[in-house]
Amino acid sequence: MSTGDLLSIEPLELKFPFELKKQISCSLQLSNKTDNYVAFKVKTTNPKKYCVRPNTGIVLPRSTCDVIVTMQAQKDAPTDMQCKDKFLLQSVKANDGAIAKDINAEMFNKEAGHVVEECKLRVLYVSPPQPPSPVPEGSEEGSSPRGSISENGNASRALSDKLDFQDKSAEAKALISKLTDEKNSALQQNNKLRQELELLRREGNKNRGGGVSFLFVIIVGLLGLILGYLMKRT
Repeated sequence: MSTGDLLSIEPLELKFPFELKKQISCSLQLSNKTDNYVAFKVKTTNPKKYCVRPNTGIVLPRSTCDVIVTMQAQKDAPTDMQCKDKFLLQSVKANDGAIAKDINAEMFNKEAGHVVEECKLRVLYVSPPQPPSPVPEGSEEGSSPRGSISENGNASRALSDKLDFQDKSAEAKALISKLTDEKNSALQQNNKLRQELELLRREGNKNRGGGVSFLFVIIVGLLGLILGYLMKRT
């Protein structure tokens, strides 16, 4: 942490977990140790490589301000992970009630008699965090028994969930097969009923036709008897 009269700056080293083709950011915290308004400006030796937001600003009395420094995605890895880039943070007392728009280059001109504090910041590349390595099966020397119990419990729950899923899957398949059989049986019964109804309809038509012929014979016979009776009387 810097111990200037105006601002405390933390950290003094910008550490970037370097990864190829990926933007990486880190932050600075500026703390105003005074009862005055303090203006600041951030410069770098490689402005095309870094983006600083905000690169100028006002820190209110007894308050803090965060500055985000973003390194653009890099295509090539640096030799030995070394970086020669530098940052310079300048701070100066500002008028009460000043805002960011009031900041100008003349405020940081030492030749004009302004008291300007400067703090140089280094850039360091660090290795990105590695994912945790998988724990080998079986107990190892020095391993925690509680951890083994927890792992066994997780494995048992996973196996139980898998068996439950298989049981439910088998039940679902059996239910689908049963419903399919019932559907086919219902279709067969429906076709059979249709055939029987068709047979009954045809037989009914035949019976109605036979009844009419028999009735016609009876009527003709009765007429013959009546005519015979009349002829005998005459």
